[in-house]
Amino acid sequence: MENKNDQKNELEISRHSLAHIMALAVYEIYPNAKFAIGPEIDNGFYYDIDFGEQKIGDNDLIGIEKKMKHIIKQNLKFSRSELSIDEAISKFKKSDDVYKLDILNELKAEGQKVVSFYQLGNFVDLCRGPHIESSAKIKPGSFKLDKTAGAYWRGDEKNKMLTRIYGLAFGGAEELDSYLKMIEEAKKRDHRKLGQELDLFSISEKVGPGLILWHPKLAKIREAVESFWRVFHRQRGYDAVYTPHIGRSKLWETSGHLGFFKDSMYAPMNVDGEEYFVKPMNCPFHVEIYKSRPRSWREFPLRWNELGSVYRYEKSGELSGMLRVRGFTQDDAHIICRKDQFADEYREVLKLSFDMFKIFGFTEVKGYLAVRDPKNIEKYMGDSEIWEMAEKTIKEVVADFNMPYEVEEGGAKFYGPALDIKVKDSIGREWQLTTIQLDFNLPEKFDMTYQGTEKEERPIMIHRALLGSLERFFGVLIEHYGGSFPLWLSPVQVKILSVGEKHIDYCKSLKQEFLNRDIRVEIDVNNETVSNKIRKTASEKIPYVIVVGDKEIEDNIFAVRKRGENSTNIFSPNDFYDLILKEIADKK
Repeated sequence: MENKNDQKNELEISRHSLAHIMALAVYEIYPNAKFAIGPEIDNGFYYDIDFGEQKIGDNDLIGIEKKMKHIIKQNLKFSRSELSIDEAISKFKKSDDVYKLDILNELKAEGQKVVSFYQLGNFVDLCRGPHIESSAKIKPGSFKLDKTAGAYWRGDEKNKMLTRIYGLAFGGAEELDSYLKMIEEAKKRDHRKLGQELDLFSISEKVGPGLILWHPKLAKIREAVESFWRVFHRQRGYDAVYTPHIGRSKLWETSGHLGFFKDSMYAPMNVDGEEYFVKPMNCPFHVEIYKSRPRSWREFPLRWNELGSVYRYEKSGELSGMLRVRGFTQDDAHIICRKDQFADEYREVLKLSFDMFKIFGFTEVKGYLAVRDPKNIEKYMGDSEIWEMAEKTIKEVVADFNMPYEVEEGGAKFYGPALDIKVKDSIGREWQLTTIQLDFNLPEKFDMTYQGTEKEERPIMIHRALLGSLERFFGVLIEHYGGSFPLWLSPVQVKILSVGEKHIDYCKSLKQEFLNRDIRVEIDVNNETVSNKIRKTASEKIPYVIVVGDKEIEDNIFAVRKRGENSTNIFSPNDFYDLILKEIADKK
């Protein structure tokens, strides 16, 4: 277990220091630039910069990187100093630095009295630090400027668009080279690129950004996943529910969404003089199912699951293919239980997650546990004793699974601790899938109760999503498999190719035989050579290809090519049906 609030490690400090080195390089080349923020990130660092009227793009990074290397060789020292908050505000007022003033005014409002600065050469920056001792501590070949992008100040579209310069930074040249190779592979696997090439999905400007159109091929995979998901949950004691897409404003007022989440909700619609909102979450509907009648302690646990479509307003600059959308279907469930059942239910959710990951080929996982800030526990709702029990129990349960995890103190929402689980895909990238959120808020706000053995009591409520949203999950799956889906998920499992025109009718009848066995199949009876047809199936990433000519019809055999292999294998029809149906059932 790691604590995210522990002192920054050496690599994080180097990355943060490189952001300052880059800022000094930019300052020396573009002395009129104004600097906003420059943090370290998972793979390096970035800095948001206002270049005024000057346009900076990827081609300009070569010159900036060359200047950075020169600064590193100069062995410039990082020196720290402090000013009172008022002195700092006065300093930046004189230089008309709106970005640092904005940050300082916010810090002052929070009660901060003193702020620190770091100087490197002629560049001085408002910064908490820490930093490396000097620029020469950066290892040669360990960093590279990556790209530029637009970024609104404070992430607000109403503010000015700044230029964000991203840099990559690792422990050494070898690690950087390995990462760059992974990035090249990631470009080939980009779900937006493969989505178009394999005819899986599209986004229409007429329909609206962030709204996914599932084409027939991807819809077939979704049907397979949803069918599996429903059976998987039913076998583990879940009951499916269905809820509406809209709800009255009173519902969202009670839940607190209108108070805390309204900016992410779509505008209301007027129905019979009352405001209704498209739902951003399914939870309040499940609560109302619970409250539809009195409950007894004997009923628990209740496990309700729903593939519920929700809609949230995401800023246009943050939308990204299927990974960040405005309309999505949540792999959602709520568990309502007694306090004495909490540990077992939490353990079962984790087991479900690991079982689900294994099915889709995710074997490396890591947890991120958000807990209360121990120095500010009064800002969290719910009984402190239950918080302590929950956090202790979650840590014990996670430890039982031998899953590495980080604790983020102060990262919990005001209504309960949460565990996020990230998986590594086939090329080593992390993706968040499972979220398990304990909620003290909704049971309180909706006055959820049950009749205990002696008195009326309040249940514990757990929100959980194993896959997250289906849209995002499918984006991850496309990239994880590189479009080469395992047989059970392939939109087309078998492609039948005719050698000539006289074989077309037989191919059509054969297609029906596969459909009768619920095997997804297509035929190619175009007037092309067989070699051309086979090349097309390779680009379409079809798992099995059957070529039909005179001999195959006369001998009642299948000439089969498997994806990735050049040889042809001969099967009897029944043997091939058995082979493929077993492979589908085994979900290999």
